[in-house]
Amino acid sequence: MSAETQTPQSEAPATPERRCANCGVVLLGEHCYACGQPTKGLVRHFSSIIGDFMDSVFELDSRILRTLGPLLFKPGALSLEYFEGRRVRYVSPVRLFVFLSLFAFFAAQLRFDFAFNEPPVAVTAQPGEAADTAADDEAQPTDETPDELKLDADGSVEGRQVASMRAATTVAEVERLRDEALAELSAARAKGTGIPGVDLGVEIGMDVASEAVRKEAQRRIAEIDKAVAAGEPVPVSASASADAKDTLSFNGEPWHPVDNPLVIDWLGPTGNAWVNAQVGRAEGNIERIKKDPNLLQSAFLSMVPTTLFILLPLFAVLLKIMYVFKKRLYMEHLIVALHSHSFLCGGLLLVVILDALSAWTSGWAWLSRPLGWLEVAMLCWMPVYLLIMQKRVYRQGWIMTLFKYWVLGSCYLVLIGIGATFALMASLVYL
Repeated sequence: MSAETQTPQSEAPATPERRCANCGVVLLGEHCYACGQPTKGLVRHFSSIIGDFMDSVFELDSRILRTLGPLLFKPGALSLEYFEGRRVRYVSPVRLFVFLSLFAFFAAQLRFDFAFNEPPVAVTAQPGEAADTAADDEAQPTDETPDELKLDADGSVEGRQVASMRAATTVAEVERLRDEALAELSAARAKGTGIPGVDLGVEIGMDVASEAVRKEAQRRIAEIDKAVAAGEPVPVSASASADAKDTLSFNGEPWHPVDNPLVIDWLGPTGNAWVNAQVGRAEGNIERIKKDPNLLQSAFLSMVPTTLFILLPLFAVLLKIMYVFKKRLYMEHLIVALHSHSFLCGGLLLVVILDALSAWTSGWAWLSRPLGWLEVAMLCWMPVYLLIMQKRVYRQGWIMTLFKYWVLGSCYLVLIGIGATFALMASLVYL
């Protein structure tokens, strides 16, 4: 058959053109290049909307799996990949830090609350000892008054000794009660929580409580000395003092918004009015914290991610100063700071999870011990990781890297201490 008599093959039906529903322009992808409207709206399956939300906010898709491995176990890999231009395959540094910091400190807050609310271990007496124990309890006098027991029930660590100091009539008795209260606080500080970063806030809280005990002892000793010098009886108002509201002091006198306000000269009237309003809020929250100490713990832990986010640019400034001759852009140092802080938050999350699992499986030593070893290994890996990351990213010799690592660590610990102090103050005010 000749070519002229051949019937032409039927062509495949053309795919209809997709046009933008908003402006009518032919679509070349999932977004209109003319007006920017996406092809996907909200009128679709809810599950796909949830997926798009998580992807938009946290980039939680396959990239999270490609990101977490290098983040946790390949020091500096993510930063180097970012500098080489391979960025889209990983979660962006900012979103990675926000995601891990929120989850890490939320988990720490839950674990911290559980640690303080664990039920006491019951001690079972032997059958022959039960009657003797009950008899001894009835015969043994107690040194605690109803007011002191009430303060302990409110949850105040140093409440019993403070109430007793307010009722003491001799300097020696006040000093003894002061030393007992400080010993209790020191024991609580030594126990710790086992959660990195959280212990710093606990230590600050213990410092505040210890300072309150010392000031109360000093005030009561001065009151006793004044009464003795005047030949008057030492005033005793145990019940009134136990029920009295704790107050903040400035210039050696209890704070009062009118009679004894906190005045900062360079702030001016408006600024000082705002500061004293915050002091008043903090003073009102002290009683709530005495009844439920977890309120301050929860508020402090919720402030930590914000505090770290504020400290991040400052850490990048320290990197810029330490590596000024590398002629790197500030944003490069900020990327390194974001990845290092993301690793710390991810490591904290793993430590909290391992600590909780180790505690919950304490009845099975074969499982609890390896979990505890993994927790210790993760804690040891954190400083080593940061050192290796600094070495790989900035590519200097070990001696110079170790020196700069020590200087950076020392300076940043000071910044963290300042940030934790302000976070604790803000937590007390905005409880």
